[in-house]
Amino acid sequence: MKVGMIGCGVIAAQYLATFEHLPDVELVAVADLDPARAEAVAADREGVRALGVDELLADPEVDTVLNLTIPAAHADVDLKAIASGKDVYSEKPFAVTTEEGAGVLRAAAEAGRLVGSAPDTVLGTGTQTARAAIDEGLIGAPLAATATMVTPGHERWHPHPDFYYLPGGGPLLDMGPYYIHALVTLLGPVSAVIGASSRPRDQRTIGSGPRAGETIPVTTDTHVTGVLIHESGALSTLVMSFDAVATSIHPIEIHGSEGTLAVPDPNRFDGEVSVHRLGGEGWETLPVTAGYESASRGIGLQDMATRGAELRASGQLGQHTLEVMNAVLESSGSGRRVEIESTVARPEAVVLEARVG
Repeated sequence: MKVGMIGCGVIAAQYLATFEHLPDVELVAVADLDPARAEAVAADREGVRALGVDELLADPEVDTVLNLTIPAAHADVDLKAIASGKDVYSEKPFAVTTEEGAGVLRAAAEAGRLVGSAPDTVLGTGTQTARAAIDEGLIGAPLAATATMVTPGHERWHPHPDFYYLPGGGPLLDMGPYYIHALVTLLGPVSAVIGASSRPRDQRTIGSGPRAGETIPVTTDTHVTGVLIHESGALSTLVMSFDAVATSIHPIEIHGSEGTLAVPDPNRFDGEVSVHRLGGEGWETLPVTAGYESASRGIGLQDMATRGAELRASGQLGQHTLEVMNAVLESSGSGRRVEIESTVARPEAVVLEARVG
């Protein structure tokens, strides 16, 4: 797979560190609206060319576009890449609106192109070891789950946090993909949601970088809660907040008839998985039994390169997650339950022997 990366912002550094460890993926070109950023990336990597966005899309050497633009541009860049005959792999969220995401999948199907979607953290040993425990019946029948992410806000550390507080941002569309990808991997697809949300502050103050002290407007809800009703009947309770300070509970907990499973931060690839069995005396740490070892951002591209249409971090999973998130926001505005129209196959498990590098 020869990759052209569009977007050389903060997240690009993590992908760049991974490329050299992916045996079936090669970065050949980069582009950014700020040419200097693309040139800086290319200068540090042999064989990588800095191009304009349109040049990269037209380049015959590039067969897959890695889309690391801001969320509002994801669908537009994906559609242009597909129209140029490229496969695409998009950062999360898959798009801003459910309709945009569906349009990308339609275009890809008509053109016969592959579409992948971050986050690929669910392919690591943390989520995959938890999945193996569920599949082996360690906690009995899964009944419910909690998924919690709280932080006082990205403006405290990000020098240009504006997009986090615009439509397409907020804690749900920013961080929700990690948690919902994990919940679908663990419990299967979602059939309906009920949501509620709030916006306690109308502006935020940037805390670092050249714009420190500048205030920015908040035009999206920053504390979102929801109940996800899985097709299996399991209920997941979701809390995503840019307003709360801290929490002491596990990022994800899966409650079954015979025990509770503690799942590590889905924003990471690894982490400790533990179980509290019915009648047990406390939490027991489980050995690592599944997942890509020593994985990092971009492992989804390797999975895509080797598995083709059977890729696990798929556009279909990204779109299902996007629809779920937007349905939670819709429900929070209407006060009504919202049915999910899409479904997606639970991605195939990753065996522990699947290593890279």
